[in-house]
Amino acid sequence: MICIRSHAVISFLLILCVCLFSRASFATNQAQIPTQIISNDTVKLESFRMGYFVDKTEAMTFADVQPQTFIPSANGLSLGTTSKVTWVKIELENANTSPIKVYLHHPYAYHNSKVELYEVVDGQLTRARLLDMDDKTTLQWMYRGSAVFDIELQGWQHKTLFVKSQAFSHQWFKLNLYDENQSKRALLGLYTDIALLVGMILALIIYNFLLFFSSRLREHFFYACYLVSGGFWIALSYGLLADLFDVYGSITLKWHLSLVSMPIFILLFMINIFETKKKYPVEHWALLSILTLLIGEFIYGLFDIVTALKYSSTLAAIMMLVTLCVTLSMLVRKQSIALFFLLGHGLFIGFSGLAVLFYKGKVPFNYVNSHGVGIGIVLEALVLALIIAYRIRSLESLKASQADLQLLASTDPLTQLFNRRHFSLAANQLLEQAAQAQQPVSIAMIDIDHFKVINDTYGHALGDKSIKQVADVIRSQCRHEDLLARYGGEEFVIMMPDTFGQEGFSLSERIRQTIETMTLKIGREQSVSFTISVGIAEVDAADPDLHDAINRADKALYQAKNNGRNQSQLFTE
Repeated sequence: MICIRSHAVISFLLILCVCLFSRASFATNQAQIPTQIISNDTVKLESFRMGYFVDKTEAMTFADVQPQTFIPSANGLSLGTTSKVTWVKIELENANTSPIKVYLHHPYAYHNSKVELYEVVDGQLTRARLLDMDDKTTLQWMYRGSAVFDIELQGWQHKTLFVKSQAFSHQWFKLNLYDENQSKRALLGLYTDIALLVGMILALIIYNFLLFFSSRLREHFFYACYLVSGGFWIALSYGLLADLFDVYGSITLKWHLSLVSMPIFILLFMINIFETKKKYPVEHWALLSILTLLIGEFIYGLFDIVTALKYSSTLAAIMMLVTLCVTLSMLVRKQSIALFFLLGHGLFIGFSGLAVLFYKGKVPFNYVNSHGVGIGIVLEALVLALIIAYRIRSLESLKASQADLQLLASTDPLTQLFNRRHFSLAANQLLEQAAQAQQPVSIAMIDIDHFKVINDTYGHALGDKSIKQVADVIRSQCRHEDLLARYGGEEFVIMMPDTFGQEGFSLSERIRQTIETMTLKIGREQSVSFTISVGIAEVDAADPDLHDAINRADKALYQAKNNGRNQSQLFTE
């Protein structure tokens, strides 16, 4: 009998201990979700404790959720793709005798499917509100992309808020509490930072499209399209489009494909800027492989955007790894712009990596983590703009070098006049233009008289000086549109567009008379003078043949020499 009683006492004590422990555990859990005490009229709660519960069935009613155990957390949450329906519990208490009104802000409501709010006092539901992004009749609590709910607290009243957040794919949100004045201030400056980021990207978009239209280089086009995708996604994902145009809900779901098109264009940019197809076949294959996956996801997203977005973070991580490896390979191969690209793309990968972890619910909710992709896009865009500038400068230097080489190839080094080869090419073009315009053209052939005697008597140095002097006089007397060239050793040619033979004769005479009056010094006291002979011919308008015109000018030149030199002769039949 005593034994039975002893067992009964022991059992009773065990049951009592279990009950006390359960009550203590329940009290501890409840204590971890502290009550937010409102003791004055100014309310600005942007960092406080609350609790959350994930409805895995996605079908529980408020009555089912109310008795559930809520996990203590901060007021900002990121739970990934497995928590599409999440409930939040907030404890509020008015420590004043007079009623007070506070405003619950859900600043990222625009990317949700639904938001619901339930107010409970003493275990009884007092007010319920439903905000469905696809139902215009429920949007009275939406303002500039944010859900704003007014909550009235009577004097000394304790109220429990239950908020249901239903996401399309990734679950992330933050809840804030304000008084009326602080609520207005929070709404006014809500998307200023996003507008600044998009404005910077817009300027780069315009700049790169202008570069593409002027240069026709495909990397400018791909980079501009990358910026268009990135800027649009920033405006969409961070609420600027919702703020400006009041667009949210399922209608915007497919717009998130811009997040997929963005890496597609950056891969095309890399393929073109690094010229991987020609120079780096292994890296080219790697970029094409991930490009194919992204294009496949984009096409799949047109039919099932929710599933596509579910895997977008994983695919983005793979893309970032591949592009990083390719960039490092370029750096090892001493590719000239690889370091710039590594810096810019490294910033994008770093911040976007934080964002990927944030969307998967692996890192806490803060501004950098939640806005990582946007920050990464802007920083990469600014650094890649340096690559564009470097590329432009390199191309300009290359063009300048090519122009210098072309000039050297077409210019006589002694006189800086065009050489015979360039004259033949340019003269034929001038003749074609003159024939189309039905304009006259004249040609003059100039030869220094007794040049061999000058060379033999005074040396080649003086001979070169005489050639340069004739070139300088020709240059000074001719018009800008005239084509001048050193045709041979001491021989020069002038093509004069829109000039009749007699006008060409007058010009030749001015050149000849100018040279006749000039001298070249030999030492301090001695000097020497020389003369030229000129033959002029007008091009046959009926048959504008360069070879024939030069032959006729040559005949006139020989006639001038046979007649005693130091004269000009106009060709006649």
